[in-house]
Amino acid sequence: MRQATVERATKETQIRVTVNLDGDGTYRVHTGIGFLDHMLEQLSRHSLIDIDVEAKGDLHIDFHHTTEDVAICLGEAVSKALGERKGIVRYGAADIPMDETLTTVAIDLSNRPYLIWKVAFTKPKLGDMDTELFKEWFQAFAQAAGATLHAWNHYGENNHHIVESCFKGLARALRQGITIDPRKADAVPSTKGVLGGSL
Repeated sequence: MRQATVERATKETQIRVTVNLDGDGTYRVHTGIGFLDHMLEQLSRHSLIDIDVEAKGDLHIDFHHTTEDVAICLGEAVSKALGERKGIVRYGAADIPMDETLTTVAIDLSNRPYLIWKVAFTKPKLGDMDTELFKEWFQAFAQAAGATLHAWNHYGENNHHIVESCFKGLARALRQGITIDPRKADAVPSTKGVLGGSL
């Protein structure tokens, strides 16, 4: 079982994240930010990654530190659970429609972090959460997970649908990328023999 736990304690946040890449989409998420909890639950359910998140942060200031640090811990946990990334399919992509919204998310678990974020919102907040924090979450996750990650919202009007399609797209792309390829289960999916570093 590919599992990992990451803990992070700073003056701003105290976070513990556990993942099981070979799970069934079971989740327990408590960040203190209702909308973020909802998105992480979607991520777990549609990736089939078991996710356990317990986070306490300086929410009396704003949601920035907790949002970013949860993404860092989750990304680090995924990376740790992947280990040498031997045998994984590596790539994944998904087109996610939600009513009037369509979003594409593509991932390469290359151990070379990069984010392309072509997503715009028409409102500054969803519930109590600043919409600008979603890019921060994806950036921190990509960096910590060692993932090249592209998110592109083609169109949409409802901001809830737009961001939820991004998280569901990430989930489905991850589900593909972390899958073990039975034809090459003993090999790192790169001609270099290792993932990371230069192209």
